Amino acid sequence: MSTFDFIIVGTGPSGCALAAGLANSAAKPRVLLLEAGDNKEDRNLRIDGKRWLTFQDQSMNWGFKTTPQADCNNREIDYSRGRCLGGSSSINFSVYSVGARDDYQEWARIVGDEAFAWGPIQRKFKDLETFHGEIPEGIDKKYLDPKMENHGSEGPLHVGFAREWERDLTDLLDVFEEAGFPLNPDHNSGNPIGMSVLINSTHNGLRSTAADLLQDKPDNLTIVTGAPVQRVLLEGKTAVGVESNGKKYRATKEVILSAGSLNDPRILMHSGIGPAAQLQQYKIPVVHDVPAVGQGLRDHCFVPMVNTRVESTTDRKAFYGDKAVMDAAEKQWQEDGTGPWSKFACELGIGWFKLTEKLVSTPEFKALPADEQKYLLQETIPHYEILTHFPVHWVIPDFPPEALSYSCLLVFLFNAQTRGEVTLQSSDPDSPLSFNPKFLAHPFDRRLAIEALRDSFRIAKHYSYTKDNVAELAMPKGKSDEDLLEYWRQNISSSWHMTGTVKMGKKGDVDAVVDPDFKVMGIENLRVADMSVVPVLVNAHVQAAAYVTGAICAEKLVKEYNLFSRASKF
Repeated sequence: MSTFDFIIVGTGPSGCALAAGLANSAAKPRVLLLEAGDNKEDRNLRIDGKRWLTFQDQSMNWGFKTTPQADCNNREIDYSRGRCLGGSSSINFSVYSVGARDDYQEWARIVGDEAFAWGPIQRKFKDLETFHGEIPEGIDKKYLDPKMENHGSEGPLHVGFAREWERDLTDLLDVFEEAGFPLNPDHNSGNPIGMSVLINSTHNGLRSTAADLLQDKPDNLTIVTGAPVQRVLLEGKTAVGVESNGKKYRATKEVILSAGSLNDPRILMHSGIGPAAQLQQYKIPVVHDVPAVGQGLRDHCFVPMVNTRVESTTDRKAFYGDKAVMDAAEKQWQEDGTGPWSKFACELGIGWFKLTEKLVSTPEFKALPADEQKYLLQETIPHYEILTHFPVHWVIPDFPPEALSYSCLLVFLFNAQTRGEVTLQSSDPDSPLSFNPKFLAHPFDRRLAIEALRDSFRIAKHYSYTKDNVAELAMPKGKSDEDLLEYWRQNISSSWHMTGTVKMGKKGDVDAVVDPDFKVMGIENLRVADMSVVPVLVNAHVQAAAYVTGAICAEKLVKEYNLFSRASKF
């Protein structure tokens, strides 16, 4: 049996931040990092403009689906998760947003630990990133004007803006402003409210992934790929290691699960830690009855609105509609990282907006708990998001090639109240759990969906936007509550922001599994550190929150074990 001080399961943003933080500490503990998938080192998998396609590589994706969603016309919905070194950062869409400062204040309040408040969290974000604020020549600062005091300059993650933008991006931002949406010069300042230009987890045409945190790894860090973990090894109620495909690895100090909101509960349950009734149903010996394991699943969801456009407004058809042009562009990218593959769908508009006046008078809002109402009314907390320039033709089956001159607006729900679940469906530890996010199951979520889509019509139906439309490819058929809700039900997709299935809380909280130090309550030497523990569904595309979660766990471990951090700031 191979022996290490710390064993970390999962190489997504949380796992890699945690591994780097521990391995680079002055005490140089022996750290093992296990990944179920392979190490995908092909640089072509990091092409900026193809970041929308990597999730379709079945060798890099767990390939999960939801259960049929009762409130979404019984549709099964894609629930992709990364299965390779770097985890989901290797297959996501490279949106790098940190969320609202009030998200982190709420996290700190719920768990009773100021380590999760905005001040400490922002310092961690700054330590993680090298921010590239350069923008194309001639772009007005009204669109973006980030202040360096809100960003880092020496971290391993290279984030920033694309060097070239599609020519209709600023035109569309002008329409947003004309339609009454405020412009926000930096969505990562702690206040995302308003329309912004997207900060990407890419630089110079190249995707950043969690694997970048492991470059120049120290000798005391061992990485093993192709090693899915079936269970935690326990002696009584103490974690002593993990089992992967029949091989056992021993931890002299701790085991930390960072396998994500869909796989952490699987590993815990097959280790005998979880809801006793579920474990007994599948003849898994119960070590520790924890009803909250697998409960509390939260996620963001979205729908597209797509219109074909006058060809003179966009260059997309000339690029996406000509394979020879795309092939030549890929050759150019391979030579120097420039060209159309570092331009098209590489810079987007993104905005977060409030619906306060439309929501507070509704019975659905008034029925929410007082703490939730108070949180939803905080200054920096949005209720929905709009994303522009999404290359939807890659995800709509049989997209007509003649329609490649199009505009796509995505509308996302934020702060939905539904709590879904992940549950056992087999005694086989390699079998996935059943995933049921219960989209639109809560009355408030249905009201929010209707009002968000209706409010987005301020841009989608604005004359300065519609004057260049040719035909509707995907739009609600009307403006009634029934038409808008049916559009959500038929077109909803997951944002892959799964959160909360191993929730963090205070001792005694019935819905909590881990304490504010990430420790599984009732089990010694076992922690969980990734989005599964985060008690707030952060108002962002959550990869940044996942990085900072692993970084905070590393900091707590370094302090508890007197490892005294040296090279790593995070």
